[in-house]
Amino acid sequence: MVTLRDVAGHAGVSVSVVSRVLNSDPSIRIRPETRERVLESARLLRYAPNMAGRSLRRSRTNLLALVVPDVTNATFTDLVAGVESRALDKDYSVLLASSPRMQPGSDGFTRLLSERLVDGVLLQKGDDAPIDLVSRALSHPERTVLINSGPVPGVSTIAIDDVAAATLATQHLLDLGHRTIGYIGGVPTSDSNDRRRSGVEKALADAGLTLAREHTTSLGYTYRSARDAARLLLSRRNAPTALVVGNVNAGIGTITEAAEMDVRVPDDLSVVAIHDIWPAITCAPALTTVRLPMKRLGATAVDVLLAGIDKAEPSARTVDDPAPELIVRDSTAPPRS
Repeated sequence: MVTLRDVAGHAGVSVSVVSRVLNSDPSIRIRPETRERVLESARLLRYAPNMAGRSLRRSRTNLLALVVPDVTNATFTDLVAGVESRALDKDYSVLLASSPRMQPGSDGFTRLLSERLVDGVLLQKGDDAPIDLVSRALSHPERTVLINSGPVPGVSTIAIDDVAAATLATQHLLDLGHRTIGYIGGVPTSDSNDRRRSGVEKALADAGLTLAREHTTSLGYTYRSARDAARLLLSRRNAPTALVVGNVNAGIGTITEAAEMDVRVPDDLSVVAIHDIWPAITCAPALTTVRLPMKRLGATAVDVLLAGIDKAEPSARTVDDPAPELIVRDSTAPPRS
């Protein structure tokens, strides 16, 4: 195994100089050619730092944990990619967990931070977990960031602009001429659902309309729950001609249930869902969606977490750049006259 001493001998400098160059010590005063010689020697010898020793010296593991409710859920794919890319840029690795035994309050979750197995945790809570209970269960809130969450006292949070996303989806349906618009939402404990419903209500209010109680559901974001929700709404006498669905998985379930009921999409019903994943293209018809900046959300979450580890005050951030983007496909059309 190549050591600092080997690199120093190859470059003709002291071990101290090699250490300070490779650790980007801003206070070191050496000639540019000496710095380059050290870096070239490290490359030629394929020097790799002893991360275990470095972690002991710095009390850091250079590991972060990303905990999501379901690692098989495609809506988390871009989030994971954004977290991993930014973490690698910062010389961190990422552990991914989705087991129920890794949720706040569990022994597994507590051990992550209490035993310094990782330096910090990025947590996307399950929709059915009340945020106040989750925040109270955090053993080290200063080293935790809640993802897709509104402000929580004492804990850093980061979210996307759900209100803007739902407003954009609703405005698309209004622009097509729809006036009876419903909303298929998440469970009541989902704060992203609250924000998305607010966006629907805002767009309708701006058009002089309201979101009727009989045209809304709060059964959840899953494929199965959306099928139940769609059947409930589409069975009513004055069924909506268009639906905003709070999640793309639920949007696919909505289209499936409409087909079972012989409700043609988009001839009889237009459907637009929030989030954009590849299955949205493969369903029939292809689903109109609002694409969210999930990669940017993941990258910014890492920045917020690392700032918190360095003793910054808790912050509440909203990722609004890039803004949500409407992706028009085949599931939306003007209402029948």
